[in-house]
Amino acid sequence: MHFLPRLAFALALSLQLSLGALPAQAADDDLVVIAHPSVPRLDLQTLQRLYTGRVVEVGGVDLVVANAAPGSSLRQRFMTQVMQQDDERYRAYWTVRRHVGKGTPPRDLRSTAEALEFVQSTPGAVAYVSAGELKPGLHVVARP
Repeated sequence: MHFLPRLAFALALSLQLSLGALPAQAADDDLVVIAHPSVPRLDLQTLQRLYTGRVVEVGGVDLVVANAAPGSSLRQRFMTQVMQQDDERYRAYWTVRRHVGKGTPPRDLRSTAEALEFVQSTPGAVAYVSAGELKPGLHVVARP
């Protein structure tokens, strides 16, 4: 009979710890916009305008934006959370825009490592990664 309170305590602690781990895991999946240190903070509307080519500079800094690889879950999350559309519609938008001479779409990066290298070595570079991929020293400009 003496072991029941200890068992109940152990089960409650185990449940609390396992539930506590879920938000941390979800945070690793959060989208984070990173950029070269020269880039100022960006809001959602500015991000949308950057990724549609309607804005090419912010605060006197010429920006170069990049997308995650087509078909990746990271890109799908970005399209849903930031662009508020699906990738097919986004690509169609850029097909028309390019055809009428209104710019070229953001470059596609193959991996998170490529995105990290891109923003660290390219003045004005902007890309996005999962929060779990952040490394010390990266310049976070938005958390959509």
